[in-house]
Amino acid sequence: MDLADRWIALAGPQTRHIGAELDARYAEPHRRYHTRAHLTAVLDLVDELAGHAADPDAVRLAAWFHDAVYDPQRADNEERSARLAERMLADTDLTPERVAEVMRLVVLTETHAPDAADRNGQVLCDADLAVLGAGPEAYAAYAAAVREEYAFVPDEFFNAGRAEVLAGLLKLPRLFHTAEARDRYEAAARLNLETELMLLRA
Repeated sequence: MDLADRWIALAGPQTRHIGAELDARYAEPHRRYHTRAHLTAVLDLVDELAGHAADPDAVRLAAWFHDAVYDPQRADNEERSARLAERMLADTDLTPERVAEVMRLVVLTETHAPDAADRNGQVLCDADLAVLGAGPEAYAAYAAAVREEYAFVPDEFFNAGRAEVLAGLLKLPRLFHTAEARDRYEAAARLNLETELMLLRA
């Protein structure tokens, strides 16, 4: 199923125009990692972890919107993506409460720190960060793609900022919140992060 069909299956044919716009956003030329491939990977893992979520379809909707606005030169992409979700979903038959949940989940991807009882947030955050636990080659490709998105930043400043992000992740007691994702990705993710951090500091 391609992305357009996945959107229609989730939100209905009457919202086809929303899916088409979101699909186009993930194909913007300045994106290297935050692309259709990333969206597809997140949606696939949300499907796998759906049994853990309280409202799997709200998580799927949030996955579609979580990087809908992506400008690496701005720090408010998650907030802007949430506002986009609010505007675009206002014309659907979703309840205001469900739209609010989608918005909350989108904003949560800024910190990836869901509460212990936030099953929806745990699923979305785990799906979004699963790339950290990829195999070495896939992780290296991810890191290189992120660097390309920040090509406007000189190496000295990028390396320092990236190292700070990686060190912050490594200080977290856990990177993944669902048992399935933790078993599958936690150890590999920590090894990948430690390796990249070592290379940045070399």
